[in-house]
Amino acid sequence: MTKTFDMIALGRACIDLNAVEYDRPMEETMTFKKYVGGSPANIAIGSAKLGVKVGFIGKISDDQHGRFIKEYMSEAGIDTSQLFTDQKGHKTGLAFTEIKSPEECSILMYRDQVADLYLAPEEIDEEYIKQTDLLLVSGTALAQSPSREAVLKAIAYARKNQVKVAFELDYRPYTWQSPEDVSVYYSIVAENADIVIGTRDEYDEMEGKKGGTNQATTDYLFQHRPELIVIKHGVKGSYAYTKKGETYQAGSYKTQVLKTFGAGDSYAAAFLYALNTGKDIETALKYGSASAAIVVSKHSSSEAMPTAKEIEQLIADQS
Repeated sequence: MTKTFDMIALGRACIDLNAVEYDRPMEETMTFKKYVGGSPANIAIGSAKLGVKVGFIGKISDDQHGRFIKEYMSEAGIDTSQLFTDQKGHKTGLAFTEIKSPEECSILMYRDQVADLYLAPEEIDEEYIKQTDLLLVSGTALAQSPSREAVLKAIAYARKNQVKVAFELDYRPYTWQSPEDVSVYYSIVAENADIVIGTRDEYDEMEGKKGGTNQATTDYLFQHRPELIVIKHGVKGSYAYTKKGETYQAGSYKTQVLKTFGAGDSYAAAFLYALNTGKDIETALKYGSASAAIVVSKHSSSEAMPTAKEIEQLIADQS
């Protein structure tokens, strides 16, 4: 059966307001540029730019910000038929970014009562999920109900219909009530995913301990459903582990770094694209690392998502 989509992403779509003035604290920043943001939205946009057929499940505010997000994603080639408009007055999340230096960037989030966390379980359509090969979910959508239950329902539908699940840990401390909540819900979803992607620090949050090891993480998760685990170590590169016992590693690529955010989303988009197009795991790691390097050299996250040609060019230049 031919599927309508290669991937459906589920979770937050919000607004990034990135500092136009670099090398200064936010207190002194007077102008910001607006982009679509949010990890699953960025991954969807990055994937669409690579030629992946993408659908999106989420919730946006019934206002100018919500309409901006929907229009932008539609124009990027993403199916937004399951991007619902909130009818209860909840607003779109805002992320203001500060670029003090390439190494020192921070994000100030406005995430109180945001529309994306009100995606309800009854809005998850089994027929829609059936139409894809891969469902991508991200950790922030687990922070509160009813979004949390909507994610779990979507995963249940995916499992029932032999749709693979990718879990991008996407840990953000805001909106979570306690570290215990993070550990409980991350573990539930990770144990039920086929592919898990995150940073070493994010896996530590999931495991509820600091200084965890890749060996301990893989020993734990391979007792459950995951077939492939990706653990990112920043500039030291990333590692992929398979249930069969194989280990792959890719270094990071050098670019002129402008800011640090957006790297994880571009990594996930390119890594999953490479796997989807039949490339081996080692090549997929290189695609992820190269894509991340390109995005941290640009001002935005969503707008900066690279094409396959740009990724391949960077890999060729530094191989």
